[in-house]
Amino acid sequence: MPGPGRNHPCRCGSGRKTKHCCGEQRGPSQEQLARAHVAQLARHAIPDLAGLSDRALDHLSEGLIDLPAVDLSLLVTLPKLIGPDLERLREAIEHDDPDWGWDALTRVHEQIDTPRQRARLADAIVRLRDQRRINRRQAAYALLDLHTRSTRLIAASLLEAVAVSIGVNRTPGGLHIAA
Repeated sequence: MPGPGRNHPCRCGSGRKTKHCCGEQRGPSQEQLARAHVAQLARHAIPDLAGLSDRALDHLSEGLIDLPAVDLSLLVTLPKLIGPDLERLREAIEHDDPDWGWDALTRVHEQIDTPRQRARLADAIVRLRDQRRINRRQAAYALLDLHTRSTRLIAASLLEAVAVSIGVNRTPGGLHIAA
């Protein structure tokens, strides 16, 4: 049996309409809106990649690894609480031991790779492109990467964010952040 309509009295007994009280949120979820936003940005960026050779596309793909070092806005937002996986990843980066941190990287990546995180990075890429801090082709390729199932840019952003947070790498402005 369907619940009350938006304009019916709320079930909680407040006397207010459902839409102004305990009403269920209708429409697309925040994740769906974020995915659609990234898809739209990627669709508008595709013409910037038209006519490029496979070699040029490979060069852009390889450049994704270095892109997060351009600006702090290209770093993923790390979890506020440092769990065991993030701690292992921090230690692996600090001691330059990639084998030890691979499982931790995978687990932390699964936590932070969300549609909203991708949308935030996509907006940052567009902003940097419009400021001419990255070129249109770099931006287009990065937006396309964020739109697909690729994890290349997200992983690079995660590694850079952790490295900056523990003081192994400098910020784009040249500062060391105390761990």
